Amino acid sequence: MPVSLLQIRRLEGSIRIEFVEKNILDEGNLHQIEQEIRTAIETEKNPRVLISFKNVEHMSSAALGTLLALKDNIEKKSGELRLSNIDRRIYEMFVITKLNRLFSIHESVEQAAGSFTAK
Repeated sequence: MPVSLLQIRRLEGSIRIEFVEKNILDEGNLHQIEQEIRTAIETEKNPRVLISFKNVEHMSSAALGTLLALKDNIEKKSGELRLSNIDRRIYEMFVITKLNRLFSIHESVEQAAGSFTAK
């Protein structure tokens, strides 16, 4: 298995994911990221997933498609997805594509974690 591109932890009833790489651009990396997240949530009934973009400086538009696919997968399992710490330039991509309306985006991990529906 290739080196993980993510740091995945289970904390406070949620799955916390942080990118290791600064650039999420390569198609192969996107596929690996999607597989790692799918593996992390596959045994969860109602996954509460928080993805922090703290380390990310550049992201391809293809990464947005991957995020949409993950969001659908999580919601099919009656789960919730939260995004946090998105760089201003990357956030502009979400605004231009109107995906900022589809995703629950928060300034900090703490705010994102606090926004999950109570279990």
